[in-house]
Order: sequence, then C-alpha cells, then structure tokens
Amino acid sequence: MQHVEWETAIYERRSFRSYEQRELQPDLIEKLEQFAGNIEAPFTHGVEIRFFKMEQRQRLYNTLTAPPPNGAAFMCSTDVLSVSKAGFVGELFILYATSLGVATCWFGHYSAAVLNRVMPHLTDEEVTRLPKWGCGSSEASGVRAICITPLGYWRRQGARLLDRFTQAAMSSKRRPIRELLHPYVDERLIKPEVLYALDLARMAPSAANSQPWRFAVRSGGEQVQIYAPQGYKHLKWEHPDVDIGISASHFWLGLKMQQVQCQVIPEVRDGQAVWTFELK
Repeated sequence: MQHVEWETAIYERRSFRSYEQRELQPDLIEKLEQFAGNIEAPFTHGVEIRFFKMEQRQRLYNTLTAPPPNGAAFMCSTDVLSVSKAGFVGELFILYATSLGVATCWFGHYSAAVLNRVMPHLTDEEVTRLPKWGCGSSEASGVRAICITPLGYWRRQGARLLDRFTQAAMSSKRRPIRELLHPYVDERLIKPEVLYALDLARMAPSAANSQPWRFAVRSGGEQVQIYAPQGYKHLKWEHPDVDIGISASHFWLGLKMQQVQCQVIPEVRDGQAVWTFELK
C-alpha cells in the first residue's frame, strides 16, 4: 500500500458538504483509481470501489444539493459481514483521498435511480424495489452500493452555517476512550501502542456522529475486539455495521504505525459485526 501519513489523514478528515463545481484533476483521479484497485486489507473481501461522474445536476445525495462531478461507490453484498468490510476498505480509500487534498463525505442515503443512471449496475426492476434513498436493508440480495462519496474540492465560501458547524465541531467531537471500554479496563493497564490505536479508532466517522463502537481489551491488549452494543440499531441508518468496520480500520492503521503485527478476524455474532485483533 502506498505511503500515506495515516495519522494526519485521520485527524484532517471531515465530512464535507460544500464543493466547488469542477472536476478533479486527471492525476488525482489516476492516483485514486490505482489505490482503489490495490488496497491491501488484512482479510479477504469482495468490496469493489467504482467511480462515477455526474454530467449534469441530478439529485443523487439526500442532503447535498450541489455535489461535485466526481464520486465513488463502495460495492458489496448486503450481508452484515460484507457491509462491515465495506466500511473498513472504504475508509482506507477515504483517508487516502484526504491525504491527496480531496474532500469526501460518507453517504449511505442516495438515489438508487440516479446512481444507476451515472453508474449502471442494477436492472430497472431492482431499482424499483429499492427505497427512494439508500441501498436497501440487509434482506436485499445481490451486490449494492452500500455507501457512496463525493470526490472534489471543498468550497468554504458559500457553505451553509450548519455545514461549517459540522466540519468544525461535530466531525471532530469524540467520546473519550474510557467511555468506550466495555467491560471497563483501567487505561493504565493497557499497552501504550494499543491506547494509541484505540485513540485513532474512536476518531472514526459514523452516522450522525453516533459513535456506536465499543472496545473490549483483554490481557492488557493482547486481544482487542471492536463491536456495537448487542441489539444496537440506528434510527435512520440501516447498516451501522459499516461504522464498526470504519473504526476497525482506524485501529488497524494505528497498530501498523506502531509496527505491531496482528491477526484480524472479522465475524458475525448475534447478527452483528465483531472485529477481533489478536496481537502478536
């Protein structure tokens, strides 16, 4: 995987909702496509990152009225494990884009009909069965664009006050590690390199900044699990396991930056994604 200042990208990443109306430079598109085609994840997966371009203004994003021309979709099956892996793989792409100065924003609610026009991947019958906004629930069969993201240049001038607040405050406001440890473990008993990785894991983006992840740390950090509370459901987002995968990707990157080797085991327990890290 290309050299990236991952820590810087994690702290600089924001959910941007105001964009300049111009295409990305060709060299940036080339770098993004190359990265997307060669992502090195520590597990097998069927996640595909596909690119699309909006040739005219169409209502693709539910809360973005003036998107940039370029975008990307994170494609996979809608089972829980695949969805969570899409969060992991997709966040690596998002962070790489951030390192290039490309503005992004995770969108789980989008117009399937519009996306299918600019990036054909569904039959007309499949489109009619999907909700107006989003890829559908885990009961939908086949491969779907679980989430999409605009790819562009942030337009600060003209950004709505709400968007400025989101970028300046909500995107960076995170709960402390002690509130996320379950069961509770004294932070002084956790290895420094694991604490470092947990700090990055808590900085992950999530739907409406809900931060659903919990961290189980055992034997001082020889094993770490990332998961949502049992039975967790988000009010509006049908795939919260995406968020768990995103947090897991931050944790994995934190370990890599500390040169800590680990085995990564994504699995499903009681219908929810659980990420286990066995440190070596």
